[in-house]
Amino acid sequence: MEHENSTVVSVLLRLSHTRKVQPVLFFFLLLFYVIVLPSNILLILTVQRDSKLGSPMHFFLVNLAFLDICYCSVTLPKMLDDLFSNPQTIAYNACMAQLLFLHFLGAAEMFLLLAMAYDRYVAICKPLRYTVLVNRTVCHVLVGASWGGGFLHGIIVFALTIKLPFCGLNFLDSFFCDIRQLAKLACANTYTVELLMFLNNGIVIVTCFVLLISYTVLLLKLQTHSTKAKKKITSTCVSHIVAVFVTFGPAIYIYVLPFQAVPVEKVVALFHTVIFPLTNPII
Repeated sequence: MEHENSTVVSVLLRLSHTRKVQPVLFFFLLLFYVIVLPSNILLILTVQRDSKLGSPMHFFLVNLAFLDICYCSVTLPKMLDDLFSNPQTIAYNACMAQLLFLHFLGAAEMFLLLAMAYDRYVAICKPLRYTVLVNRTVCHVLVGASWGGGFLHGIIVFALTIKLPFCGLNFLDSFFCDIRQLAKLACANTYTVELLMFLNNGIVIVTCFVLLISYTVLLLKLQTHSTKAKKKITSTCVSHIVAVFVTFGPAIYIYVLPFQAVPVEKVVALFHTVIFPLTNPII
């Protein structure tokens, strides 16, 4: 995989080497895709058309749904095509584009979850100042910062990855391009690889830690509310906590834990890139 030759391809392994299983996988992956797209689009249209759903929380949910649509579209169409392709290849430029958008949209979604946690914190801990601290301008700034932070993270990851010296067999033991697999193709464990992994792992761990702390504080704050308020707050916070675990659980397993090219790794990666975008409309 030479940087000067963008037509060189990387080989992507199949989810399954058994031909009989591939049509079944294609069916279920396509099923998830046709469920993810309409369900998230329906969520967006419902919030946009119903004037009663004009709260900051619903504004954040609309942006989260849009991010889910974009995120699952980065890898899934190519994955579906690869199930019936032989050999399974992807151009170097396409591989780098997939890497860029995967981390851009993934980081933006993590930052948006932070914005949603801030919204819930103000609503529960400072209800009398909620309309001031979480007004329309603040909401747009938070969403813009989420997209901007995600784009910056994606650009940095992309810039560091294209500097890696690739050599040997261009063989990715995966079904999409990501830094863990591409780092394995590097000629040596260079400083760039270490910086790349430190940056990406740091974003995942720090964001997850801040979210867990914030929701722990909110759940402890429940002790000072009435029973009716507790039920309402708990229903909201629990749904957000589930979304956090569904988002960060696989991400921590994929990026933070030591890499192993085993079926479990692929299953978790599949869940992270394909299935978890469906959890937002379900929740």
